[in-house]
Amino acid sequence: MNIALWILQILVGAFFAFHLTLMYRPPAAPRPGMQYIKDMSPALRIFAGTAEGLAGLALIFAGLIKPIAWLVWLAALGLVVLMAGAMVFHIRRREYPNLGLNAVLLVLSGFVAYGRLVLEPL
Repeated sequence: MNIALWILQILVGAFFAFHLTLMYRPPAAPRPGMQYIKDMSPALRIFAGTAEGLAGLALIFAGLIKPIAWLVWLAALGLVVLMAGAMVFHIRRREYPNLGLNAVLLVLSGFVAYGRLVLEPL
């Protein structure tokens, strides 16, 4: 189970660390299907990008440093909250295709949080 959780942590963490680069990109040219980045307020975009990026890096690297390994489940739980907020954001904007990815990331982050808190603590 430990190996499966590590693989999941690295994949989810890498996705969120990559998403940080998309959120910090100038909003003039978002990728197709990512119009919401251009429409977000700059403060929300910076907050969401920073929170996702730091939590993603914590999923990958905090488990390697024993005194702060407890941050892994906390970062994953924070990503669950962020993805729930992202789903509300997309529902209000009627961007229903984005909900699937948000739901998958919410479930995966929730599993990492549960796994590192209950099943296989670091």
